Amino acid sequence: MNEKQRIFIVEDHTLLRAGLRSLLSQDSDIEIVGEADNGHDAIRAIGQLAPNLVLLDISMPGMNGIEAMIDIKRRNPETRVLVLTIHKTEEYIHASLRAGADGYILKDATYDELHVAIRSVLNGKTYLSPDIAGKVINGYLGTGKDSEAASSWDTLTHREREVLKLVAEGHPNRYISDYLCLSIKTVEKHRSNLMKKLDLHNASMLTSYAIERGLVGG
Repeated sequence: MNEKQRIFIVEDHTLLRAGLRSLLSQDSDIEIVGEADNGHDAIRAIGQLAPNLVLLDISMPGMNGIEAMIDIKRRNPETRVLVLTIHKTEEYIHASLRAGADGYILKDATYDELHVAIRSVLNGKTYLSPDIAGKVINGYLGTGKDSEAASSWDTLTHREREVLKLVAEGHPNRYISDYLCLSIKTVEKHRSNLMKKLDLHNASMLTSYAIERGLVGG
């Protein structure tokens, strides 16, 4: 690769974003063309800057990374997206890949692994951190009871999964409404849909399910 590869960073933690920028800027053939701390700003900037690669966090306030990625890929199909996240559970991995992720790497990776991931994705390959590659395979090979549980999970929208996580963390509807920038009525509708789709009938049952899925700690 002779020309500098243009990279855009989307990460809501200021120190981590600055650290990534500092590390990547040491590479002579990488140029950091911009950064954002939320999905809405990222979409606007990426449309203008047309980077080769977006380093994208999933968990952000307002529009999350997966929603942002769907929009980024729709508007900028040539832009490659490498998810950089703490999430190791299958639901986040599969949701990211369905949204168009070209790679998925964990935040506890070494810089050498990040470098390999960036180069792989820029060269048109799909990169998965070794720690999560097995989960992807198991997800496609799963049978029996696990498949039934997965099918119920797969009926949930990403927004419903976000609401489920926040409910399981013990947050009231008002907090969830403010955090996700939704109306109270919309949050209540999401909770109702969750209970109906999962056949779970109270917050305690939703919390247990979220723990089983790895959304929150037990």
